[in-house]
Amino acid sequence: MDRAYLDHASTSPPRPEVVEAMVACLSAPAGDPGRIHTEGMTTRVAVESAREQVATWLGARPREVVLTSGGTEAIAAAVWGASERGHHQVVPAVEHSAVREAAARAGAVSVVGVDGAGRVDPAEVVAAIGPDTALVHVQWGNHEVGTLQPVAEVVAACRDRGVLVHVDAAQAAGRVPIAFDALGADLLSVSAHKVGGPPGVGALLVRRGLRLRPLIVGGDQERARRAGLENVPGVVGFGAAAAVLATGDRQAREAAEARRLTDRVLAAVPELDGVVVYGDPDQRLPHLVCLGVGGIEPQAVLLGLDRAGVAAHSGSACSSESLEPSAVLEAMGVDAHRSLRVSTGWSTTDADVDTLLDALPTVIAGLRALGGP
Repeated sequence: MDRAYLDHASTSPPRPEVVEAMVACLSAPAGDPGRIHTEGMTTRVAVESAREQVATWLGARPREVVLTSGGTEAIAAAVWGASERGHHQVVPAVEHSAVREAAARAGAVSVVGVDGAGRVDPAEVVAAIGPDTALVHVQWGNHEVGTLQPVAEVVAACRDRGVLVHVDAAQAAGRVPIAFDALGADLLSVSAHKVGGPPGVGALLVRRGLRLRPLIVGGDQERARRAGLENVPGVVGFGAAAAVLATGDRQAREAAEARRLTDRVLAAVPELDGVVVYGDPDQRLPHLVCLGVGGIEPQAVLLGLDRAGVAAHSGSACSSESLEPSAVLEAMGVDAHRSLRVSTGWSTTDADVDTLLDALPTVIAGLRALGGP
């Protein structure tokens, strides 16, 4: 049975171009990019070429790109680096747990609420800024319900007040156009594996001229901004994914296709018993939709879909490692315990969506029947 993988918001399979680039890198003579022998300098060229590819894709300068082990480290580095400027951070309630928990460890946090679609009000963000605010966070698009945030407005307001702002773009990168320098944000975090790059690599973009203390110390790698030997094969793979997305209108075409496929899912919702849409169905990331499935535990829905050949996820954390309800859905004022997140990616086809739409009504009906009258 062919599987329908619809969990690209969690991780997306590596693109063929990424695998090819990484295999070539792993097959080449090893070299520390910090050394001045031939092997080292050859490796340095590979790292810097990948850095330039990532910078071009995200509308940044290569020197603004700090390569990390992923989006989570990039977020932690932003929080830690900014925290020496003050002991207070502003965090919208729907931010990823990596942002919420890192900020909480750094000091006092003001949590800003959202509306029923999961969108923050820029005026409320600004109102939460105080004299000791070191950093304001705003995600570009929500990782559970897909709602787009007013990023440009929040960034502009923070710049007017001289407060640093960090944008979590892990879900938005590759789905919406990002021009870091034009945006004016101070910090922006991304992850390679969300866009068909390799796991274990990401980047923190740091505005030119901004100096932050490093999170990881012990070496002068990344211009003394992140110690440790670079993950060269991963970095090369990240560069390859960025290069694909920066070629012509590739990213725009992928985003349009993602929107078409997820629109098919949304169009089927009225026919599904007890199912509603969470988040903004229009002003959203193109690859992700979140459905509320009333009266049924998310684990049962996911297991039923898995048996039917569909890989999806629950917007609620209780479907995986944690038993806690979704903080995002709680902040929105909806059922935080029962949801289904469907997300597409570069490899998704109509057949994948067909498999989901064929299986989901049967799974829901079967589970409701088990629940009795």
